[in-house]
Amino acid sequence: MTKNSRSRSAEYRFNSFRAGSTRDEANAETTAWLEAAAFGFHEPVATAEHLFRTAQVYESDERMLTGAYAVDRPSRAWDAMRPVATYGTFVEPLNVGGGRSLDAHLIATVTVRPNHRRRGLLRELITSDLIRARDEGRAVAALSSMEATIYGRFGFGAATFSQRVEVDISDKFSLAFSPAGSVEVTDPATLLELAPELFDRFHAQTLGSIQRPASYPTKVAGIWAEDRPELDKRVRVALHYDLTGSIDGYVSYKVLEWESEPGTILILDIVWASQNAYFGLWDYLASIDLMTRVKFGNAAVTDPLPWAMSDRRGFKIVGEDDGLWLRVLDPVVALEARSYEADGDVRIAVSDPLSIADGVYALSVRHGKATVTADNAKNATSNVSMDISALGSLYLGGVRADTLARTGQVVSKSPAALDMLDTLLAHKERPYCITHF
Repeated sequence: MTKNSRSRSAEYRFNSFRAGSTRDEANAETTAWLEAAAFGFHEPVATAEHLFRTAQVYESDERMLTGAYAVDRPSRAWDAMRPVATYGTFVEPLNVGGGRSLDAHLIATVTVRPNHRRRGLLRELITSDLIRARDEGRAVAALSSMEATIYGRFGFGAATFSQRVEVDISDKFSLAFSPAGSVEVTDPATLLELAPELFDRFHAQTLGSIQRPASYPTKVAGIWAEDRPELDKRVRVALHYDLTGSIDGYVSYKVLEWESEPGTILILDIVWASQNAYFGLWDYLASIDLMTRVKFGNAAVTDPLPWAMSDRRGFKIVGEDDGLWLRVLDPVVALEARSYEADGDVRIAVSDPLSIADGVYALSVRHGKATVTADNAKNATSNVSMDISALGSLYLGGVRADTLARTGQVVSKSPAALDMLDTLLAHKERPYCITHF
């Protein structure tokens, strides 16, 4: 889609632009786009200050904003400056294992106004954007989806997973050992400086992690609430110190309203650079007076906390969510970029409903390094075949190829070929992403 283009029906024009602001306010184009996005996500009407601060962090992220604008507007309807559909993109590095990183094309703030749905706006926005991203050299696209049924048809597959947990921190809570280090309370504003550095350390060691957008430190510090840049005075922050006195983790949390959630702590964010920091921060939370449970909505599927607890039955899993959805745009670059823990060869046939990444790809791994060759001949042979969305789910090793084969999403010509695919794409650790965007 070119900047300021018309759709085939001529009912809409499409425009892409960088988020921008002047010295003390968001520019008019960005303001109208942000107002439309807030409407789509049922957020409060934004103040001028909110719009300005949002525009500033979007500028820091170098976000590209795209809108679909209705050409004809009836009297008294919202003016044509406010798009009827919004679509934002920016680029952040994805940890693909083994100390390797791959820039990912991130998609966020996707909305379509209710009375303009089912007119192909999302398809036109996302298809043209993905093609452009591929042409600009991006090998993968990613998003955080609020609805699980929307993006599969565009080639995205769920790639990382997390758990919603509730931990009993009543008198019976205890850890089976004493974590090394100590914990101290700090002013939440301290995270403006500390959070990015600590997250960098977490990100570097965590397969599936996405680098965080510019707004994250203010949000986890409670300086910017989730849907508006206003101070949340209930937020508290504690830091973990290792044995040398260096800070290696933090937790941001608040006590929920007692009337509806008696004695409950909600973790807003917890970041750690060492396992001692993670356990130490949990030990601190469990020591807070008058509290009986902690709610954490972003625990790892392989969270070790229950195994560190004297009574692991106090760790309750109340739900599981998918986090990062991946869409492979260039299988050659993507597969060569990630790390591998075994050697072998397999030929993968990929079908793509958007015709972005169709083809047969010969994957050969030696000494942990992959070489991938595309074979687009009509008679190209393969050992296994799959839809591009399945490749997105398999890419970080978050699901086994055997699991997808049982559901028909992966088809193999032989058990040996399927085993080889599983062996090559598997990681010893499960991918984990605590960044939402």
